[in-house]
Amino acid sequence: MAKKRPQTKAVKPQLTDGEIPVVGAREPCPCGSGRRYKACHGRAAAHAVTELVQRPFEGLPGECDWVALRELVPAATVELTLKGGLPDGVPSVTLATVLPMAWPALRRDSGAVLLALQNDTSSGDLSRDMAHTLHRALTAAPGTPIAGERVPADGPRLQDLLDLDAPFEPVVHSGFEFWIPDSAENASPEVAASLERANAAAIPTVKLSGVDAAYWCETPEKNHLRWVMPQPEEQLLDALARLHAAGTSSLGEGTRLVGSFRAHGLMVPVWDLPSGMGAEECEKPAAEFAERLAAALASDSPLTADERRARGGLTNRQVTLS
Repeated sequence: MAKKRPQTKAVKPQLTDGEIPVVGAREPCPCGSGRRYKACHGRAAAHAVTELVQRPFEGLPGECDWVALRELVPAATVELTLKGGLPDGVPSVTLATVLPMAWPALRRDSGAVLLALQNDTSSGDLSRDMAHTLHRALTAAPGTPIAGERVPADGPRLQDLLDLDAPFEPVVHSGFEFWIPDSAENASPEVAASLERANAAAIPTVKLSGVDAAYWCETPEKNHLRWVMPQPEEQLLDALARLHAAGTSSLGEGTRLVGSFRAHGLMVPVWDLPSGMGAEECEKPAAEFAERLAAALASDSPLTADERRARGGLTNRQVTLS
């Protein structure tokens, strides 16, 4: 039998734990142990950044709209307000659903910053990942796209960087022309191609004005209303079940509540709508439904047999997005 190769012993740690920098997973650990970073000090760091935060936008104004823009809305922007104001040379910071070439962020030639929401992230805390990207974009040279990178486990979150008293007011766009500040004719070939692909794939979407975080969208066969709601899931399921059993969960003739998504710790009920029912036609039925839902949420009586069956059906038609 072959002899086991003796393990190499560390000569002497070169750095203290508090000074260990982040390096590539397969690179030697900077502490001098002789092991790869991922098997040494990187193990604790990896666990810290992959632990899933169920509600990354909790505590931010407009949490439901953050979820909608992350998961449901193709093209939208929101002007963000930073704590303490904007740094010198940064005229504005804008949240965007997605950016060209799937960039996590972009510092325009003007110094303005665009921060993308619909990007893959390196950790289980989307808020921390985006805060790290935002910090890098604020200090990047004008005209620089920001690439993704590993996020420190102890970095700030969006809740630490944004003004929590400022309004969060999404503007939904029909396409992604907001990528180019002047004219699409001035875009590079790569950005122009990315713009064309994104516009072709975008589903027409409109934010309702009469209720919070409800978004109408148009598809070839039928339209839908997707409504992000802030209530705890169990309480909301009970209320929806009461309405469903009573035959009052629809938004009018030809519409029906078909199920829900679960996204970033919140529920998103979904209604099928007739193809001829536009966003404006949804406004009044949605406002009336909000009143019925509030009454159902206020009830604390046990569910009836019919309501329990309705609740089971709603639960079975639930899909988890994130």
